[in-house]
Amino acid sequence: MAGKKTVGKRFNSALIVDDHPLFCEALSMTLQATSTIDEVHTSNRLESAMELLSNEVSPDVVLLDLNLPDMDGLDGLIRLKSAAKAPIVVISSITDNRVVNQVIQAGASGFIPKHSQREVFSGALDVIGQGRVFLPEECIPLDTEMHSKEKEAINRLSSLTNQQARILQLICEGKLNKQIAYDLSIAETTVKAHVTAIMRKLGVQSRTQAVLIAKRSSFDHSLQ
Repeated sequence: MAGKKTVGKRFNSALIVDDHPLFCEALSMTLQATSTIDEVHTSNRLESAMELLSNEVSPDVVLLDLNLPDMDGLDGLIRLKSAAKAPIVVISSITDNRVVNQVIQAGASGFIPKHSQREVFSGALDVIGQGRVFLPEECIPLDTEMHSKEKEAINRLSSLTNQQARILQLICEGKLNKQIAYDLSIAETTVKAHVTAIMRKLGVQSRTQAVLIAKRSSFDHSLQ
């Protein structure tokens, strides 16, 4: 006797964060044609996606491209995961196994290569709706692929709040507390408090060490 098919959560709305208009349009049409999604929001930048999420847009699932102009490595994923309160599915042409494992370790609910067929996208949503993680068939399981230092760095980075991740990104760009305060329109004392919290969560004693941990999650580093 055949077992019953597991019925997962139905996704009715999605946010696509991708800066390629044609792919974004094609993905929107694919989701609406092959799944229960009937409402799709789009954004071509991380910051504009964050604005949408802060303005009462509450998607059931977020599909995120890794190669956005204002995103480097895992920072965008970590910030979106904190803000969206919804599963994040990474879609990317970067299919290196270590990159796939990094995004899953950082909290993504799935990874779909951009060249995938339509049925892969619908199948991935079915898997994620059941509370499971979707990985492409060619991906090697996480524990056998990632180095322990990389895993520890990503786990620590994933504990940062959205604001802390944004501040760490600016620190990596070489900005001082005063410049960060100006960029984010917050008090310098608030920036200092966040920096202290960031270093505590990352288990480091200096800004330089914090930057090194952040760089350890860089996809450029992982592909060397």
